[in-house]
Amino acid sequence: MQTTLQTSRSGARVLQFGKIAVAAALLAGCTTVQTPTKGDPFEGLNRTIFTVNDKIDQYAIKPVAQGYVFVTPQPVRDSVTNFFSNIGDIYIAANNLLQLRIADGVSDIMRIVINTLFGVGGLFDVATLAKLPKHDNDLGLTLGHYGVPSGPYLVLPLFGPSTVRDAFGSLGNYYVNPISYIDPPGLSWGLWGLNIVSTRANLLGASNLLEGAALDKYSFVRNAYLQRRQYLLSDNRRRPQELPSYDEEAPLPKYDEGETGGAAGAAAGTQGTAAKATPASGAAVATPQGASAPEAASGTGTPPLDLNGGPETQIPAGQLVPPSRFNFPSFRLH
Repeated sequence: MQTTLQTSRSGARVLQFGKIAVAAALLAGCTTVQTPTKGDPFEGLNRTIFTVNDKIDQYAIKPVAQGYVFVTPQPVRDSVTNFFSNIGDIYIAANNLLQLRIADGVSDIMRIVINTLFGVGGLFDVATLAKLPKHDNDLGLTLGHYGVPSGPYLVLPLFGPSTVRDAFGSLGNYYVNPISYIDPPGLSWGLWGLNIVSTRANLLGASNLLEGAALDKYSFVRNAYLQRRQYLLSDNRRRPQELPSYDEEAPLPKYDEGETGGAAGAAAGTQGTAAKATPASGAAVATPQGASAPEAASGTGTPPLDLNGGPETQIPAGQLVPPSRFNFPSFRLH
């Protein structure tokens, strides 16, 4: 009798999973995208689940989060966030140690100890004040660290954006999190619900910005999620990018010296002074010390500027003369 009952229960479970699979297949068939984006072959199904999640968030989760913000003071909300963050450090520390990031893992363990002992069970983030940074890690990143490909992009019901690898990795969070082992189960589910509401309340500003800025919310969320996961897998999260140093002056350019290289370099280096000491005709005039300025060939001084564009127009160095047709005054360059 007991064997028959167990067989019936197993058959019922198989039938239930079969119904879910058939429903998912029919849903995917009704929402097929002709040209899905690379890396998102299930875009039609993903968009449908994304729309359902968005409606659930719009009419259920978001209003609850807004009410939570309205009735709960900011210090209390911060303490709730710190409490769940302290529990999450257990999961983060385990994955850092699995990835052989010993320094990060030891830092996470120290955060847990300090916040638990001196932060009243994690209600206050004392570890951050002690200069112990908070890291971000999970089982999906650990699998990616050891070369497991991410697989296609997925949108999970109620859980949002993910990939095949990250979907399997999210199971680790459930089994490592101490909340999953709290008895009675009602208290455990209540804490999970409070964590979801607290997390959603912290994202109210970001969601409002997303609704106002994104033309296609699905594509925006997908690209942002995949880029962030790729960033977390890279070394940029642990090692700051090398910035150019502006302390040292850049070296001066070097010119090749040829037959006329020396003369060209000298002319380029003394362009300003040579222009002031040389008439417009190009003839060099040597002025002895204490002597007056050289005069023009006609015996008169340097002829005035002809702003009418005549052939005798001379432009001393350091001045700019506009075209004569506009009759603008000249400007001195500094």
